[in-house]
Amino acid sequence: MNLSIKAVKIAVTQIGKQENPPGSNWGEPVKTYLSSVGINFAAPWCMAFVYWCYKEAAKSLEVSNTAIKTGSVLHAWNKAPQPIKTSVPKIGSVFIMDFGKGKGHTGLVEHFDNEFIYTIEGNTNDAGSREGIKVLRKKRHRTTIKGYLNY
Repeated sequence: MNLSIKAVKIAVTQIGKQENPPGSNWGEPVKTYLSSVGINFAAPWCMAFVYWCYKEAAKSLEVSNTAIKTGSVLHAWNKAPQPIKTSVPKIGSVFIMDFGKGKGHTGLVEHFDNEFIYTIEGNTNDAGSREGIKVLRKKRHRTTIKGYLNY
């Protein structure tokens, strides 16, 4: 099993986990996600969740974690080497959304079709917010995605 597939399997185990209290960007397990990228205070955590999933997958597979260690979605995109950036998703891709003014959102692609990606993402809600309260499965139109990182 490759690292990306294992990261998705790890993400599935977190579905429904949420902030405590809701709206705080804090509490367990959010503190664990954030601390995996060196953040020890309440903060948006979607990118930290993705990194944590890759970290746990790498540990389980006894391989190196190739994911970029950051809590910032757009920093991950900007720092990523060109060979891992793509406009085409695959299972385990890290999707990148750019809302302008340095604000982004991310998660893992669980599967996809010609029109949509089906994801597992942290710090979202039922409406698909980039500032939600839990880990959920979401469906996003592919036209809303800036690109994908394939670690």
